[in-house]
Amino acid sequence: MLDHTLKSDVTTSRLEVMTETGRRRWFSKDDKARIVEETLVPGAVVSDVARRHGLTPQQVFTWRRQARRLRATKADELQFVPAVVDTPAAAVGPERKAPRCKAKPDLGGIEIEVDGTIIRAGRGADAAMIAAIVHALKALR
Repeated sequence: MLDHTLKSDVTTSRLEVMTETGRRRWFSKDDKARIVEETLVPGAVVSDVARRHGLTPQQVFTWRRQARRLRATKADELQFVPAVVDTPAAAVGPERKAPRCKAKPDLGGIEIEVDGTIIRAGRGADAAMIAAIVHALKALR
């Protein structure tokens, strides 16, 4: 006959019951950025970095994906670059002063260089149109 009762030689002296899952850990943006940067080092293994910080690899991969999206959205925003003003080579010298420029009503504008392509915009050019052209050029690259 088969006995269905379980008998154990081990007696339990203490039993701990977990009634809650615990608080969620919270990481600041700086902490997340630092952990993601650790994974970008050549030879780094995401699982090792996650284990070192007490995280799951899925969490670190999610932060990496969020960081890529953030960089992509920031790249789409308009950015300003410093203006470079060239002076004529003949005007440069210790004894010569740069010539004074007189404004001409028919001239005026800017040149924008995007990855080797120069865009010349005259006075009164529509800023939205220039931004669309620059955005289109960046999309081609």
